[in-house]
Amino acid sequence: QVQLVESGGGLVQAGGSLRLSCAASGRTFSSYTMAWFRQAPGKEREFVAAVSWSGGGAYYADSAKGRFTISRDNAKNAVYLQMNNLKPEDTAVYYCAANLMGRVAVPTGYAYWGLGTQVTVSS
Repeated sequence: QVQLVESGGGLVQAGGSLRLSCAASGRTFSSYTMAWFRQAPGKEREFVAAVSWSGGGAYYADSAKGRFTISRDNAKNAVYLQMNNLKPEDTAVYYCAANLMGRVAVPTGYAYWGLGTQVTVSS
């Protein structure tokens, strides 16, 4: 079993930056693909970014490319999402997910989820 706890969300002006963190419990963290998804009110949960178990591979949604960076620290059982040049359309609850068993950008492929952290970007 893996528990995921997100932090780092908040209110920021357009153009600003935030760094989200996801703390994971469990001894097998280092073997999991980790990802960030987000869900805005009235919309489906959408893929943001994912990182391979080693950290050597990273995958991004088109909306995140060039602005967001995903990273992980297996020694700390943590994954991060650095978000720069934030836009109002980035406003959403951001979720950390672990243990991919399918396609990287599909939510149903992940076995474990955190409760989310709210990111609000004002214009």
